[in-house]
Amino acid sequence: MTQLDRRGFLSLAAAGAVAAGASPALSRTETETMPNPSYALTRPAYVGHSHLVVADLPTVSAYYRTMLGMSVLDKSMSGEVLGAAGVPLLTLTTRGDVRAALRNAAGLFHTAFLMPDRTELARWLRHAAHNNVTLDGASDHLVSEAIYLSDPEGNGIEIYADRPHEAWNFRPDGTVEMDTRRLDLQALYDSAPTNAWEGMAPGSAIGHIHLQVGDIPQANAFYRDVLGLKMMANYPGASFFATGDYHHHVAANIWNSRGAQARSDGMSGLSDYTLHFNDAAALKAALANLDAHAIKATAENGVWSLKDPWGIGLRLTA
Repeated sequence: MTQLDRRGFLSLAAAGAVAAGASPALSRTETETMPNPSYALTRPAYVGHSHLVVADLPTVSAYYRTMLGMSVLDKSMSGEVLGAAGVPLLTLTTRGDVRAALRNAAGLFHTAFLMPDRTELARWLRHAAHNNVTLDGASDHLVSEAIYLSDPEGNGIEIYADRPHEAWNFRPDGTVEMDTRRLDLQALYDSAPTNAWEGMAPGSAIGHIHLQVGDIPQANAFYRDVLGLKMMANYPGASFFATGDYHHHVAANIWNSRGAQARSDGMSGLSDYTLHFNDAAALKAALANLDAHAIKATAENGVWSLKDPWGIGLRLTA
């Protein structure tokens, strides 16, 4: 098997991404047995979908299809819905007046795609190594193992697998211990099956979404106090929120965006994302809190739409 240490892999990955016109990866058959849902998706609420506005739809779509192994589930002149095993995860849309968001603008830090298990993370890494995927980094967060990259328009992506929930270390106050340590990419690569990669596996999902915001206390006031998410961890310049003792479904940081103002219409990047509630009582409580804080949400067909303090759209469903 190819020997590849972390430095060697990152050097290989930096050689360049595959051409946007490359053929999409073969998808797994939709009749394949679906695995049990990941722990993240069994909590009272979880992130179900993300929507990005892009300037070059064909190029960005090709990246998610070839590099991440997603398939097109629906398509129009102005957008596409991509997913895995028939489950929609990501919408890409474009428009004539798209303006590239600045690096310090509020919006997306990364969309985190959760693999069903470590084997699928390793399988994706093997695919990445053999297709010159450019990586931004890789980390062991104690609760998970994560690999970072960016799409052609700079939208951050995390590909990760959780360690078993039983192995996480919770502090007396209910927060979870996380860290950023070196991930042994060689060991992960070596653990990958050698059979052909067939695209994003059934059971893959958006495990969490990480936002760039302008102010952490304001983010805490909105995501914890208004939406009712529990703060699972906080570090300098960042807070991590979840339901049901997951390590985080939503994170917010000011590492690039301290003082950022609300997003403007036509800005590229994250338009909105969906928070899906498994627990109807939790959704009812969130809607009551919105009313109590005089935050407007419009309802249509069981979906409540609103914006956070930085103009990032949020859709609440059950």
